[in-house]
Amino acid sequence: MRTQVAIVGAGPSGLLLGQLLFKAGVSNVIVERQSAAHVLSRIRAGVLEQVAVDLLDECGVGARMRREGLVHHGIELLFKGARHRIDMHGLTGGKSVTVYGQTEVTHDLMDARQAQGLETVYDAGDTVTLHDFDGTHPKVRYVKDGAAHEIECDFIAGCDGFHGVSRASAPAHLLKTYEKVYPFGWLGVLADVPPVSPELIYANTERGFALCSMRSHTRSRYYVQVPSQDKVESWSDDAFWNELRTRLDPAARERLITGPSIEKSIAPLRSFVAEPMRFGRLFLAGDAAHIVPPTGAKGLNLAATDVRYLSNALVEHYRDRDSHGIDHYSEVCLRRVWKAVRFSWWFTSLMHKFPETGEFGQKVQEAELDYLVNSRAASTSLAENYVGLPL
Repeated sequence: MRTQVAIVGAGPSGLLLGQLLFKAGVSNVIVERQSAAHVLSRIRAGVLEQVAVDLLDECGVGARMRREGLVHHGIELLFKGARHRIDMHGLTGGKSVTVYGQTEVTHDLMDARQAQGLETVYDAGDTVTLHDFDGTHPKVRYVKDGAAHEIECDFIAGCDGFHGVSRASAPAHLLKTYEKVYPFGWLGVLADVPPVSPELIYANTERGFALCSMRSHTRSRYYVQVPSQDKVESWSDDAFWNELRTRLDPAARERLITGPSIEKSIAPLRSFVAEPMRFGRLFLAGDAAHIVPPTGAKGLNLAATDVRYLSNALVEHYRDRDSHGIDHYSEVCLRRVWKAVRFSWWFTSLMHKFPETGEFGQKVQEAELDYLVNSRAASTSLAENYVGLPL
């Protein structure tokens, strides 16, 4: 098989890249080690910055998001038992975010790719290998149904996540990684109950962090901070709802409606960056290159901006015979990545209970939060980062 760009990974970043390239007339094939059903079963982020919204529109897959997505103009910070609203729309000159689940984004992109008859290989398993990307004729090989396959291409886009083959294929002596692992995780519950508030609530409490989010007007996503060694099997639905109540203000507790969980999981928190994001004709994008804590809602949005830069660079290469975007891809992406890593680390540090800081740490967090909600400059900084810094 021959194509211009081989994309490894059929998550939202790989599918988005494939759609953008297709729209520009650049041929591409996607190879995914898991089944399509498994990819769609992943419960992930649900907050889209404007850049991600615009990209979905550009790809021609934004119609359902526009109908069903929830546009949010603010968020609420809860501390010392009271909520305080950050008016993102007013502080950023009219910017907002859209709540629309990553599963739905993936579904829309999958449907579009299938309707256009574009090649996607699912169930490739752990047989995917990358070859010769340090030269001019890269190849992606895999085995499916007992038969060996090879894709010849001009470039390889590694969009296969933190545990994928793309970053693992990079020469070890050229790769440098940075990582911080946090001593807690998020216990998350998805339930068909109306959200407790029309906007997201980020809660700092003496018992730990909590987040009240949603996927629609009738489906909610709630989280509580738990120790990293906790097991999801130890948490019944009742135990989760009882713990969430203790971390809410009285008005939110009164409005909280509970129900059986559709999905329940514990997500570990880490910050991770791999440098560079280009190795010859292999490019890393999304979680293959960086991971951020979900506190700042940056994971999917960072992947979308990587894809924007990479698609532009590849289109310029084919259309204009211009290598500037390719040559500077890693540098441009990493400048934005580290700003998002900083914000996610700061917001995580501000909102979570850290075992080593004790009561002193709690008081310092509350003082910073009090300053944050009462200072227009500090609130603006939060709002600007939350809605997404300009490209």
